Amino acid sequence: MSKTIKGILVAGLMGLSFSAMALTLKADAPQRYTVKDGDTLWGISERFTNDPWQWPEIWYQNDQIKDPHLIFPGDELGLVAVNGETRVTVTKRGEASRTVKLQPTARIEPIESAIPAIPQDAIRSFLRDNRVVAPVELEKAPRVLSGTDSRILMGAGGTVYARGDFGGETAAAYGLFRKGQVYRDPETDEVLGLEAVEIGVGRVKAQKDDIVTLELERTNQQVSIGDRLLPTEDRDLIANYYPKAPEAGVHGQILAVNGGVTQVGQYDVVVLNRGERDGLSPGAVLNVMKAGEVVYDRVAGEKVRLPEERAGTVMVFRAFEKMSYGLIMRATRPLRVGDKVENPNK
Repeated sequence: MSKTIKGILVAGLMGLSFSAMALTLKADAPQRYTVKDGDTLWGISERFTNDPWQWPEIWYQNDQIKDPHLIFPGDELGLVAVNGETRVTVTKRGEASRTVKLQPTARIEPIESAIPAIPQDAIRSFLRDNRVVAPVELEKAPRVLSGTDSRILMGAGGTVYARGDFGGETAAAYGLFRKGQVYRDPETDEVLGLEAVEIGVGRVKAQKDDIVTLELERTNQQVSIGDRLLPTEDRDLIANYYPKAPEAGVHGQILAVNGGVTQVGQYDVVVLNRGERDGLSPGAVLNVMKAGEVVYDRVAGEKVRLPEERAGTVMVFRAFEKMSYGLIMRATRPLRVGDKVENPNK
């Protein structure tokens, strides 16, 4: 079976569109592969192609398979011929994809056992605990006034009182946030967003005028007076998306790395100065480019900078209007804050 693939325009495939191009599977791409616990879509993609961002262009959604865009442990993947082209698809479903678990308080759909796009342990806190907002949004948000018995520090199980403009309808629960870093574009100095760090979640017990009483259901640090309330987000922790090339040309850079250090390595979370307005969405893959060294040309008697070189790959897992979070998936050289990012080469 030939392993040469020509990219096909597939309208409606996970909302993506692709340009026609020649693709080649790895010479040792498996004819069959059984998905295992701990697998990621990125890792599986690398078994079939050297460029995982090309996965949507080689993936075939078999309509005879339930949830053909999801992959579960125990599923068998294989190479199939579709209209004369070689594609990858689910050839047989495993038990995990057919199981629906019941719990006393929740019904868990099969999607929750689907393999994620990238390692969840590396990004879970950024999916759950971090949010980027406009600075004015946090400034105008309701604030914690006090705890019971005038306490100034409160933990899970405690009660707090908050005051502010809750809008036309008070939510059933709120996240409690604290101001984090303000990000600015290094080229234009535009404010890209404020990182609001969630420190807990409170459920509304009562409201009188503009003051609500909340019971703290979960905290990861002590809630204090002045902390702000934002509505909770209904957001899946399972990152259900494909690696893909951005739909538009993207040129940006790494603004920061988790932990406040400057050196960046594999599976580090980084902040990028490009977001939804620039065509980025979860799953978008970018090359990380390092500036070439400055060397001295002895013949010309001048210093020249060598060309940029690809030094890594980053995959966006959460995008905001003006910036995004990405995970470094590959680093062939030490990366740093300030390194550029751009579309993968086609």
